[in-house]
Amino acid sequence: MIGFALGAVRVLVLVPHLGATASVVLETPIMLAASWKVAQWSVQRFNLQPDRRSCLLMGIVAFIVLMVAELGVAVFAFDESPAQYVSGIGSIAGGIGFAAQICFAGFPWLQAYRH
Repeated sequence: MIGFALGAVRVLVLVPHLGATASVVLETPIMLAASWKVAQWSVQRFNLQPDRRSCLLMGIVAFIVLMVAELGVAVFAFDESPAQYVSGIGSIAGGIGFAAQICFAGFPWLQAYRH
C-alpha cells in the first residue's frame, strides 16, 4: 500500500518535473526504510523464528507477490504489455527500482541474520 501511494506521487507529481530517474532516486530510500520497518513488523507479527531459512522464504514469497502485483498494475492500470513492463526494468530508473525490490526481498533474511 505504501509503495502504491508513493508510486502514484512519483508518477503524477515528481516525474513530470524531475524525470523518471531522479524521481526513483528520491523515492527509493523512503521505500526501503518503509520496507525495512514492515519486514521487521511482519517477522514479529507472524512469530517467525529468526532462522535464516524461514526469513529467506518470506522474502522470496514477498518478492514474487510484489512482482505479480506490479505486473498486474502495469497491464491493467497503465495498459502496458508484459513485455513492455519487463523492458522497463532495463532502463536506469527501472534498474534502480528492481535493485530496491531485491533489497526488499532480502530484508527479512538480513533481520534474522542480525539476531
